[in-house]
Amino acid sequence: MKPWKKIVIGAGIAVLLAIIVGFTVHQSSKNVATVQTGKVQRQDLATVVSASGEIKPKTYVNVGANAFGKITHLYVREGDHVKKGQMLAQLENVQSSADVNANEASLQAAETDALAADAALKTSEADLQRAQADYDRNKLDWERTQNLYKDGLISKSDFDSRKNAWATADSGLVQAQARVAQAKAQTDSANKHVTQNRANLTRVTDVLQKTSYNAPFEGVVTNLPVREGETVVMGIQNAPGSTLMTIADMSIITAEVMVDETDIVNVRLGQSAEITIDAIPKKVFHGTVSEIGDNAIVRSSGVSTSQQATASEEAKDFKVVVNVQDAPRDLRPGLSTTAKITTATRNNALALPIQALTLRTKEQIEQQNNPPGSVHAAAPVAKEAASKGKKDDALQGVFVIRNKKAVFVPVTTGITGTTDIEVLEGLKEGDEVITGSYKVLRTLRPGSSVKIDNSVPKKEDEES
Repeated sequence: MKPWKKIVIGAGIAVLLAIIVGFTVHQSSKNVATVQTGKVQRQDLATVVSASGEIKPKTYVNVGANAFGKITHLYVREGDHVKKGQMLAQLENVQSSADVNANEASLQAAETDALAADAALKTSEADLQRAQADYDRNKLDWERTQNLYKDGLISKSDFDSRKNAWATADSGLVQAQARVAQAKAQTDSANKHVTQNRANLTRVTDVLQKTSYNAPFEGVVTNLPVREGETVVMGIQNAPGSTLMTIADMSIITAEVMVDETDIVNVRLGQSAEITIDAIPKKVFHGTVSEIGDNAIVRSSGVSTSQQATASEEAKDFKVVVNVQDAPRDLRPGLSTTAKITTATRNNALALPIQALTLRTKEQIEQQNNPPGSVHAAAPVAKEAASKGKKDDALQGVFVIRNKKAVFVPVTTGITGTTDIEVLEGLKEGDEVITGSYKVLRTLRPGSSVKIDNSVPKKEDEES
């Protein structure tokens, strides 16, 4: 046989063998799923609840109008620091000042009448004492006269004279007693007039004081919506009154945030938080939870559920107040903020990537001993379990790489970190678990053969 024929035959055999090997590899590759993996390792974990809100001072007050009138003086401007008791604003008070002066004069006159009535009472009491003495003396004379007249020692005219004198003294005593009672009544009336005029003076003085506004505490004027010359009104029934200004105590600053109802159960008083403020980028402030709201607030309307007559299935939030410990002095109320509240921590905890967790039914787990020959598309486990009425039988677990196969292992988890979750039972440190892709992890059958590829996934796979 010629050499070139031998070369051709050898080349043909080599090509045929290559085709056979390629076909075999191609067929075997159909039975292997390409996956990404991660390691079970120890690390520090922290569960963080993130919520948005705004910066508010812990103590602030809206100074509202307590009277109707025109603003004659404004003694502060927005942004001014004020001390407790400092004059803030003055309303027109001509009429109220005149009422105070008139009632002061009426009170003085009533007090003078009360003094006069008291003096008259003392005079009447003195007259009563004198009339009582005359009555006692004339009574004794009358009693002696009766004895003398029986013995015939005095005349009939003397007897009648003594009798008339005793009767006159008796009438004088009755008159004096009546004058004392009258004087007491006049004194009581005068005292009541004094009390009445004092009450009227208190009322008009209160009206006058409501035209002047003083700072309730030391703070900063954060809002001043009125100007001199404007007329303000006080609130009546459901109509709110005019707001003159807002005073805020900026010594204690808080971040008032709204926490989702699913996270509020983990929030506790005293938990630490990191606060970021949109107006101060790249800076993190620290604080602690100081207040947790009891009433849920409907997210769409901002109304508390306790104020609604009917139940609502809308998303709800709870108000949480965080005291900012290192707030700058120039911080302004109303700035948008985000608080990250640390609700739980674990040091040196055994953890795995969150995306490795999946669900499988007991029937699927039992197939690990007899794994299928290929990996093919399947319905999501949750839907499959629900369709069979066995959703409650689904177990939480991860796929562990053992002998190049995906072995499903049920796990018990603890707190959740940003990207990892604590493992309490089921795994040991160093185990390699399947973390993706999501499409493969969702449809992967227990016991399937896998191939590890931890290179960066394509954009198409990420989108799917």
